[in-house]
Amino acid sequence: MESVMQKGARAELAIVALMLALFLFLWFAGPAQAGADTTFDTALTKFTDFLEGSGGKIITVLSLAGGIVALASGRFSMGQIAIPVGVGVGAGTGVPIVTSTLAATI
Repeated sequence: MESVMQKGARAELAIVALMLALFLFLWFAGPAQAGADTTFDTALTKFTDFLEGSGGKIITVLSLAGGIVALASGRFSMGQIAIPVGVGVGAGTGVPIVTSTLAATI
């Protein structure tokens, strides 16, 4: 059986080893470059072009068609008008606003 002193010495040794490992980890850590990664730039460009071009128009027309079908069902709701308008505005102007905000933040 271990004595209480041996357990205490073991705990102190573990704490010292942990502190040493943490110090070495922080000492050899490299600088972080926020926004320097270009891994997903191609995908972002394609997706942005899609939403700002024909893709945004298709999404807006489909949303408007859904609103018209809902109106034809006989029950009226402001959401049937507001959602297609919001989708059109979001697809047309939302993408440039979001991308410029992200570029300014990063």
